[in-house]
Amino acid sequence: MISFIVPAHNEEAWVGRCISAIHSGTEFLGEPHEIIVVDDASTDATASIAQQQGAQVVRVEHRQISATRNAGVRPAHGDILFFVDADTLVNAAAIQSALCSVRAGAVGGGCLPRFEGWLPWWWRLSLPVMERLCRWSNAFPSGACLFCTRGAFQTAGGFDENYYAMEDCVFVRALKRQGRFVIPAETVVTSGRKPRAYSFMSYSKLFLRVTFLGSRGLRSRRGLEFWYESEREKAK
Repeated sequence: MISFIVPAHNEEAWVGRCISAIHSGTEFLGEPHEIIVVDDASTDATASIAQQQGAQVVRVEHRQISATRNAGVRPAHGDILFFVDADTLVNAAAIQSALCSVRAGAVGGGCLPRFEGWLPWWWRLSLPVMERLCRWSNAFPSGACLFCTRGAFQTAGGFDENYYAMEDCVFVRALKRQGRFVIPAETVVTSGRKPRAYSFMSYSKLFLRVTFLGSRGLRSRRGLEFWYESEREKAK
């Protein structure tokens, strides 16, 4: 069985489409699956929409993405785990490619995203370069859609709950220490709301913060509004 873990905070605009895409992709492939939406302190209709779409809903009050992802694994039954952001749409081709890689011996991997909607010019220019660099170096593909075996997840210790952001990067490094990590040719679709909500200068300041503070700057929500001030971007 495949377990899809979907962390969500106030994602009523996207979570239904996310779940529907997972159902469609896995049913097309004939793969048994379960969908676990981890509703982290939502104040909107995220939970009810997820339940209506047939997902299991786990309620938490973490407001910490690493802990929220881990909470979704505890009730999961699958031997292959997919971590799909609530604003991301997977497809049959991406799921199949990921499954083939894992069943051929890879410990895990991640799909590169395509962004929906209008995007600022600087993002459109930089995206092809980042994608080529990522594929060439087999570097971090993004946290929108990561997958791994249950054994690899357990050996990695799950997502490091010392981190409030970029926990997916830390997790990918832990997976790579165990074996082959893959980036499928197939992509997924994810929301373009962050590039629309934050300027080039905002991204530059975030890059400098991470560069100079390192992990110290990621161990609390302070200064991490890029990830935790979500209402601003959801309005875009």
